[in-house]
Formats: sequence, structure tokens, C-alpha cells
Amino acid sequence: MIALIVQGFFLAVSVVLLALSTLPALADSTAQGRQLLKAAASGDAAAIRWLLAAGTPVDPLNESGQTPLLIAVFENRQEVAATLIEAGADINRQASNLDSPWLLAGARGRTEMLRQMIPKGPDFKLRNRYGGSALIPACHYGHVDTVKLLLTTRIDVDHVNNLGWTCLLEVVILGDGGPAYVEIARAVLAAGAIPNIADKERVTPLGHARKNGHAAVAAVIETAGGR
Repeated sequence: MIALIVQGFFLAVSVVLLALSTLPALADSTAQGRQLLKAAASGDAAAIRWLLAAGTPVDPLNESGQTPLLIAVFENRQEVAATLIEAGADINRQASNLDSPWLLAGARGRTEMLRQMIPKGPDFKLRNRYGGSALIPACHYGHVDTVKLLLTTRIDVDHVNNLGWTCLLEVVILGDGGPAYVEIARAVLAAGAIPNIADKERVTPLGHARKNGHAAVAAVIETAGGR
């Protein structure tokens, strides 16, 4: 019995010592993660490469659940984003506000970042806080090149967000009817967008375009069968 007690005591001591020995490593890892997040925000690609080479995990999170890659997309740090993507950063990891690198890159018109993310497997089922895909806000903000790139993927061109809007509806409701929006309307319709999906009030894209005085966009929609 005494032998078992002694054996148990030494086992417990060993467990405690092992746990204590890992604390500095965990602290170092946390500090390195903070450095990686800071370097992503400032655009310090050299520091990013050094930290990754030193074994820093590529996807530490800040208090808002943002990864270094998401921060790089937000801050438009192209070289940093490319480095992190190549290192295997999660392009689909969503922050507390539901932004992910893929979704935010669409909304912000980060075309080259999206191009580098496509081979890494974007999750086309992920939705932002408005229930939208990467394509819908790209159309909203008139990012022509971004829209055209997204249309080369398997993204759903007729997805309806929480507001009841497709990407084509965002073009005519939130766009200004100018050349960029004409080109985007033409592109999404050529990619197979259904021209007559109406909003929650049953107003079609053509109806919105006419109401808003977007004559050139209306002509594109009408030519595609809009009514």
C-alpha cells in the first residue's frame, strides 16, 4: 500500500513538472502570435516570414477572432497576404463579425488576393453577416475585375442574401448606374444570373433600374430577358 502511495505521489509530481515546463513555450507561442498579428497589420512581410520560419502558427487570433490573413486583407497588405496564403493560412476562418479572408477580399475588391486564394479551396457556402457571398458586395461596390474573377469559380450567381437581394439586385439598388455597373450587370447575366429574381417587395432588377434612372443597366437587363 505504501509503495502504491509513493508511486502515485511521484506520478503526480511528474505531471505537475511537465505542465510547468510547457508554460514558457506556451507564453512564447502567444507572444509570437501577437507579433504575427501586428506584422500583418503593419505590412511587415519580412517579419511575417521570420516568425513563420521560427514555427509561429499561421492562424493566431486576436480578441475579435481575426487571423493575420484577415487583417492583411482588411489593410490591403498584398505581400503579407501572399506570404500567409502560401504558408497555409485558413482563407475560410470567420471572425466574430463573420468576415473571412475570402469573403472580405470580395467585398474590398482584393482581386489578386482572391486569385491566390482560389487554389486553396474557398468555401462557397460561407456567408457574411448580411447572409451574402463574396460576389454580392463585390457587385455592390462596383469592383469589376473582382466580379469577373469570382464568376470564374463555382460561386452561386443567384444567391439571395438576408435582405432578399441577389448580386444583380445589388447592382441596380446600390449602384450608380455608371459604366462599372453596366459592365458588372452584363458579366453576371452572361454568367447565367436569372434576370427576373425579384426582391421581397416583388420588384425585379429591371424595375429597380428603371425607377433609379439607370437606363444603360436597364437596357442590359432587358436584352437578357428582364421584365
